[in-house]
Amino acid sequence: MAAKVKQDMPPPGGYGPIDYKRHLPRRGLSGYSMFAIGIGTLIFGYYSIVKWNRERRRLNIEDLETRIALFPLLMAEDDRRTLRILRQNLDEEAKIMKDVPGWKVGESRFNTTRWVPPTEDELFYLHPQSVLDNAKFGCQFYV
Repeated sequence: MAAKVKQDMPPPGGYGPIDYKRHLPRRGLSGYSMFAIGIGTLIFGYYSIVKWNRERRRLNIEDLETRIALFPLLMAEDDRRTLRILRQNLDEEAKIMKDVPGWKVGESRFNTTRWVPPTEDELFYLHPQSVLDNAKFGCQFYV
């Protein structure tokens, strides 16, 4: 005859609950807080852009007003320079053409009494080519 087998039974009241969940430490901010930080950053960025655009618009208006204020002065200086060069050209023309009979110094080529602004070629035809190039192209010495 075989020995009687005693079967294991649960303790009275049953076994306790089995802990099967993973317990990882919290790392970083929650999703809601990251979303709030992102929205805050966007709002601050838009505020900064609006503020900078207002400042830039104010600076552009200031530059425009400065140009408007200086334009008559610069225009008058350019007219004075043009008239000075024309006077020098007329003096040089009178000196060159003094022996030609019937030559009228400074006679206009145009059939009008209106002022026609001279081109650079007309202003600097008695000057060296380098002066004409400098007047036409400015400080582009590398060309």
